[in-house]
Amino acid sequence: MNILLLSMPDAFEHTSPVTMRMPNGALGSLAGNLEPHHEVAIADLILAQRQVRETVEGLVRERTPDVVGLSIMTFQRRTAKRVIALIRDLQPEVRIVVGGYDPSLAADVYEDPSWGVDFIVRGEGDITFRELVRALERGVEPAAVAGLSYRRAGTFVRNPDRPVSRLSGEDVRPPRRAARVLQGYTFLGRPIDVVETSRGCTYDCSFCSIIEMRGRNFHTWSIERVLDDIADARAGGARAIFIVDDNITIDVGRFEAICRGIVDRGLQDVDYLVQGMTSSIANHGERLAPLMKAAGFRYVFLGIENVLEGDLEFLRATAKNQQRENGKAAGNATQRAIDVLHRHGMYVVGGLIVGNPEDTRESIEANLAFARAEVDWPYIQHPTPYPGTPMTKEFRARGLVVNENVEEYDGTTAVVRSAHLTAAEIEFQRWRAERWMKLRHFWPALAHNPRFVLRHGREMLAHTFRGSSLRSMLGLEDERTVFARYQALRRAEREYLPEGTDAGVSGRGGPAASAPWGSRAGAARPGRPIGTPVPPTAPDAGREPARRH
Repeated sequence: MNILLLSMPDAFEHTSPVTMRMPNGALGSLAGNLEPHHEVAIADLILAQRQVRETVEGLVRERTPDVVGLSIMTFQRRTAKRVIALIRDLQPEVRIVVGGYDPSLAADVYEDPSWGVDFIVRGEGDITFRELVRALERGVEPAAVAGLSYRRAGTFVRNPDRPVSRLSGEDVRPPRRAARVLQGYTFLGRPIDVVETSRGCTYDCSFCSIIEMRGRNFHTWSIERVLDDIADARAGGARAIFIVDDNITIDVGRFEAICRGIVDRGLQDVDYLVQGMTSSIANHGERLAPLMKAAGFRYVFLGIENVLEGDLEFLRATAKNQQRENGKAAGNATQRAIDVLHRHGMYVVGGLIVGNPEDTRESIEANLAFARAEVDWPYIQHPTPYPGTPMTKEFRARGLVVNENVEEYDGTTAVVRSAHLTAAEIEFQRWRAERWMKLRHFWPALAHNPRFVLRHGREMLAHTFRGSSLRSMLGLEDERTVFARYQALRRAEREYLPEGTDAGVSGRGGPAASAPWGSRAGAARPGRPIGTPVPPTAPDAGREPARRH
């Protein structure tokens, strides 16, 4: 079968599009877990943000897929619907499969006939998607495929949930990176790839979609498989690797073994990025940090979340930010974690959440002041009501959600107010401070990647200071005017497909008329070899990180 897998172009805005464009690791895993006789093409549309229509049209016409799968996050929902409509116009009988956080936690949205969706993969997709494709090949109803919802006679059938994979044995196979057909993944000019060493988290942060989708658990791959996967990414040209685990620092001893293995296998000539928990790094950093440094880790995203105890309690993030001495709680771990990473020459990306229900200007400023003083790159977000999370329930119960446009649920657009501040005021306070914090890291980036930064520095600065003008730099415009212009630019950036391409507009946006598992599934179609070029990629593509969602 010909299978096309797409991730959406909608991107978070924390880094310049020219600075970071990362692959969607889930699609690589889906491709790797299909039988090898299928012709699979992966297209991360972040590599073609301003050429979405041309890229999708080219892929569908040249590859004539039997199945198209889309990975979707909540803020990508509107774009995904338009992409599906475009695909239906081009090839009305194609099977459409959706998966990812949003379809898993808001499946009812995708069951609406206007979406034109045939199948919804809920939760982890590696095995579910493989079993679905097998059913389509045989032309049988996928009633036995756990974790799947499917359309039958105009309604959706929801099969039982699939238990999370324990990642032992060969049930979940390594990713198939060779299926990617677009080029241009980059981190500050270095080719980047993603590697997953574990899945899940045992903590219960109120903002997190992970535990809502898979429960509180932690499963790991063998260290040998992890090192083989890193070696595969490196052999494919990666000179930066993002370890995308939900929480690799739950098992510090295992993380230490991975660091030693990287050095033993000679894989330390890569810049590694990783997400870490402040408590683990504070409590074990004296032993862990030197190993991380020796292995090539350069950036560590710390889930600080907030520096005020009241907000940490609301976020349910106190335990993971707790320092321990002699087996007892000994205060917040954040400062100690930052200090040990800095002492060993690593940069801290500081994850903070401001705009919580009781936040005031003073409490937000306390977090901004901390970020200003202690972190190397701020990753400051606003609480966002993603489907199913405990935080969402509280915000809605208190009537604090002020924006239902999910395309703006990108973490840096404030869509909830606090008891004391409007959403606009919360966002303005963060925006005004954060852009100047980001400017500080320009010089370390220049020192480490001089050729790239000299070539693209103007674009990087223009992204950081979007909305600014010569008049504002001369003090002839106030910051509120600049902020309004920045917000208008953000709204324009979200239009990846022109208005009017929503499903149903053309009259062919709905699902195919026949049963989606019918005899068409096994039909032979002419294809193209994996890796065959497609329309040129845009130079202004963005990134798709997904830490909290």
